[in-house]
Amino acid sequence: MTGAAVTQITLSHFRSHKQARLTCAPGLVAFYGPNGAGKTNLLEAISLLSPGRGLRRAVINDLAKRPEGVGWKIVGQVRTDQTYEVETWAEPGQSRQTRIDGKTAPQVALGRIMRMLWLVPSMDRLWIEGADGRRRFLDRATLSFEPSHAEAVLSYEKAMRERNRLLKDMVRDPHWYVAVERQMGETGALIHRNRATTIARLNAAQEAAETVFPTALLQHDIGEGISDPATLGDALTENRPRDMAAGRTLLGPHRADLNATFTAKGMAARDCSTGEQKALLISLILANARALAADGPPVLLLDEVAAHLDVGRRRALYEELATLGAQTFMTGTGAELFGEIDGDAQHFEVTETDGVSSLSPKSKTGDLHK
Repeated sequence: MTGAAVTQITLSHFRSHKQARLTCAPGLVAFYGPNGAGKTNLLEAISLLSPGRGLRRAVINDLAKRPEGVGWKIVGQVRTDQTYEVETWAEPGQSRQTRIDGKTAPQVALGRIMRMLWLVPSMDRLWIEGADGRRRFLDRATLSFEPSHAEAVLSYEKAMRERNRLLKDMVRDPHWYVAVERQMGETGALIHRNRATTIARLNAAQEAAETVFPTALLQHDIGEGISDPATLGDALTENRPRDMAAGRTLLGPHRADLNATFTAKGMAARDCSTGEQKALLISLILANARALAADGPPVLLLDEVAAHLDVGRRRALYEELATLGAQTFMTGTGAELFGEIDGDAQHFEVTETDGVSSLSPKSKTGDLHK
């Protein structure tokens, strides 16, 4: 797969942007402006050209510009080894729809066109909050390597919801559980394998890298009661009485966790300083991108990534991104945060007036139509 680039994106009634059309170059793209101007909204729109709920995991109706409430639409041109037109939208009260080159497509198909990674401020607490956020982080990385991972996760979750319904209804006849536990066992084992492969690739990419950012040794905690993911179906059967008492499934990939150790200090990431935790996250995103680069680098979305980096680390980050060759969209509160970028880059100032965002190109390579 050739490295992807979003060459054009059009927003209609999306968040604070009433209408905007942005033409982008393949390299570094910086959006700057005051807090609340609509910078992250642009990254969120781009993130919706990939499978899932976007970088904010927002409810569909919350994406529409208010108070109009007329729904929203995003149209993007994505260039890989060919050019695709991707459309995604939602009418008021309706679910999200997707088209690729004019044909209706499932969201998982977007992952086969373009790999996308992001880092947002809410992830800064990844190592000290609940395991669900770490699972999402790991699954997002896994999806970048294996687009079909999303289908395995959806299939597993669907079967688990059915099993949980049976458990809550105190259904004791084992015949009702056979099919769902078999499906959970098969898809759950696949999820485990995909995640383990991803962790191995991320660890290898960090070990081989020359970078100023600290590295982390990742480990997959598959959870209590599972000694071998391949026998998950049998484990579910054995654990059924305990699960029935709890009213939910207590083991499986939905209970797994991702652990990280700051390599240089031998310290768990959760015990590191805030700055160290941020640096470890940046290192993991860069490692993920490097591991993908053999088939073409992914698109990166880095929200407020430079805010807590000193000048030296900002320069090092921009140099690594330029060397990687990934199209990278970044946000910051001021143009000075991107002053260490060498070479060509696009800069756009984002402002907001009366609840409506607007953009102005600040580089010769930028082109914006409103």
